[in-house]
Formats: sequence, structure tokens, C-alpha cells
Amino acid sequence: MKVPRHPLLLLTLGWMALFPAGLAAADTPSNPNFIATPAALKERIATELHVTQPDYVVFVPTVTAAGVNDTGNEHFLVFDGPDGSLMAVWTQSSAESQPDQHIAFSRSPDEGRTWSAPRIIAGPKKPGDGHMASWGYPLVSRSGRIYVLYSQHIGKHDTFFHHTGWLHGIHSDDNGETWSEPQNVPVARSERDNPDPAMPPNMLCWQKPLRLGRDGRYLAGFTRWTSFAVTQNPTRSWISADARVEFMRFENVDDNPEVEDLRIGWFASNDEALAVPFPGHPEVSACQEPSIVKLPDGRLFCVMRTAAGSPFWSVSADQGETWTQPRRLLRRDGGAPLQHPLSPCPMYDAGGNTAGSGRYVLFIHNHDGHYQGYGPTDTGFHRRPVHLVRGHFEPGAEQPVWFDEPEFFMDHQGVSLGKPGTSGRLDLALYASFTVREGRPVLWYPDRKFFLLGRKIRFGEKEAP
Repeated sequence: MKVPRHPLLLLTLGWMALFPAGLAAADTPSNPNFIATPAALKERIATELHVTQPDYVVFVPTVTAAGVNDTGNEHFLVFDGPDGSLMAVWTQSSAESQPDQHIAFSRSPDEGRTWSAPRIIAGPKKPGDGHMASWGYPLVSRSGRIYVLYSQHIGKHDTFFHHTGWLHGIHSDDNGETWSEPQNVPVARSERDNPDPAMPPNMLCWQKPLRLGRDGRYLAGFTRWTSFAVTQNPTRSWISADARVEFMRFENVDDNPEVEDLRIGWFASNDEALAVPFPGHPEVSACQEPSIVKLPDGRLFCVMRTAAGSPFWSVSADQGETWTQPRRLLRRDGGAPLQHPLSPCPMYDAGGNTAGSGRYVLFIHNHDGHYQGYGPTDTGFHRRPVHLVRGHFEPGAEQPVWFDEPEFFMDHQGVSLGKPGTSGRLDLALYASFTVREGRPVLWYPDRKFFLLGRKIRFGEKEAP
């Protein structure tokens, strides 16, 4: 029997795919992961905060019986503020995709040791205050104007509820004290967008844009999910919905334009988008969430998550305007594939985000999605543990970065965290970011999309299990 592919059905199936067959109705007291009350959540906070061995604690949800709209925290992007501080933006809500989803901002004047209380800079504080705002990312002009761009929901969706939105933005000229009114940023339409021009696209920019483009302009990769009106999902799981990687370059940030006057160059669009066939259904692609590093020879190296059991990679020799066909990520030329399911697999330059140092760190789960009895579609359960993989530039190699043996980095003991009255989350999916200041590399990460934490990356010594 053919299964209908209505978007609302796919949204439901996407959430069901987070749980194995026996836990489809997971938010029930009979589920051992269930978080019954705010008091029960506070008990878990006390025991779980330091399980992943953080060096920095940026945010811990404030749990009261009346207010729980800060128990979902993800897409955590820490960046260098124009005043020398560390700054952060992230997507916050009571739980992912809930109608209170908004963009939060915080600042640290002391290298991450303390952080200001988060402020909502876009989107609703509580359901009913307006449409959700999601997946914000920063750009800082050379004179110090801070832009935050994000996906603005408009009350209707095309693929998944929290994917569809217009690109909106705000800016601040006083280090985040005050922000402009939101404005729309024009985006190029794709042949994979809904044929109805009134329907927003399904675009997610996962990592910070970096000054890796031509003339030092900001460049970012992003995922474009194909409209279900263009390509239907061939399975019941959300992970087989068609998605591909494209790139955008911000052409005039340093001119300090109004948000609506930001100009974007679009690369690897339409038929040139980077694609990796979904296993068993080669007509669709599961290629998402690119992270980009600079190589010592000036090329750019991009790693992307896929459903093929490994990350894939691509190279650009012209500062991000054209890219090679994606290939499976190996330990080295002719070596074994690195194993990883459809989960974020960020890669960073150990010398700094734009350094081209030749030393890199990649984060993977070190399995292909088969983990503790779960399979590739059980994304709420198999996105752990996290392993660190050290890489180095290999001149003349086909795959220009070669990797050491994966090292255990962090995990927990199977305790969920999240909104009371739900089963919370177990995944250590790295919707993360990276800074290097005063020679100290730090991974900033959400733990179970609940705590926001930072951990130093120690080179020259192994990570302790």
C-alpha cells in the first residue's frame, strides 16, 4: 500500500522516528525516561550537569512550576564580539519545534567563565506571542556591527514545521545592548523550493559563517531541504527526506547596510548542489549540515553528515564558488571509512576558524547508526557517544586531510533531560561551535539540547574516558 506523503503526516512521522517502535508514544509515565515534574528535572540537573566534563557552563535552564520555556537549547554559536568579549546566540524553547521557539543572546566579558542572563532578541517568549524564530547565526562587520540572521516562521510550513521560514535579521551597534527591528533578507529561489512563491524555503545554516570567501567575505554552507511538493519522502522516516548542501557568501556586510540591503551570492545551487544518495533510494539525497575549514594550500575542505554510515567531504579551489563531487570520508587515502550516522559531525581548525593551520578536529559518534540495539532511523537514541578525531593536512593526497584513530570524548549514562511532562532527550548531537582565543581551542556544545557548555580541546594529550 502506498503511504500518503502529506506534510503534516511527515512531521508526525519525523517525531515518531525519534523513538523505537516500542516507544512511539514516548511521553508517558511508564517510559523510564519520562520527566514527571519540575522537581524531578531539578534532581537530574544536579547529577547530570558535569557528566560530559565541561570546562565552562554557559547556561542551565531555570526550572519552575510556572515557567519551562528555556528547557530546549540548541544551535549554539559562540563568537568573538567586537568589544573583545565572547558572545553567543542560540535557539531556545521549551522543546525543539514548539511554538515558543526563539533566539537568545548572551555575553561573557571574562573568556567564558561567566555569562550574562540570556535575552530573547527574536521570536516569542511564550506560545501565542508570535511565530517562532529559529537557527540564528552571527556576522560581525569590520567596524563592529553585529548581525543575527534567522529563520522566521510565518504560520505555515512546507517540509517539517521548524524548517520552513523566511530569512530575517536584526543588527546591533552597541555590542548587543539594543537591536534593530527585524527585516527580511532577500533569498534566491531554488528549483527544490515549493512552486508556490508565497511558501518560504526550507533552509538551515548550521555553523557560523566564516571569513573564508573571496576578499575575506563571510562564507557559509547550508542545508536546503527539498519541498515535498517537489520530491516526496520515499520512506516513513524523516531521515530520507531529500536534502542537499549549498553555499552562500555575504557580499557587503562590511558596508554596514540595513538588514534588508544585505546581498548574498549563491553557489552550488540547483543541479550543482552537493548530494549523497540515500541508501536504497538513490533518487533522493541525504546530505546536510556542512562545516568548512581552510587548508594550508588555500583550498577549502567541507565535511557533511549523510545517511550513508559515514560523513562525506568535498573541496573547493576557488574560495567556495565551486565544489567537487562529495566522497566518503576515510581515515586516509585507501583507508577505512570513518563511521557516523545522520547526526552533526562538525570539523574545526585547531589554529582558529580561518587559520588554515593544517591541524583539525572532527567529532563523530564512531558508529554507523547501529548502537545499543538501535538503528539508523532512531536518531533520538544513537547520537552518542562523541569521539574526537584529530586530523592533519596531507599534501598531494586525494583526500587532503588524514585522520588519527578516534578517541572517546564524552557521553552520559542514558539519563534524559528536557521539559517536565515529556521524555526529554538523550542525544549528544553537536549543534556546536568553536573558538580559539589566546591559543585555547574550545568546543561549545549543547548537552542533550538542554545544558549549554564549553570544553577545552587539549592537544598533545589524549582525552580521558
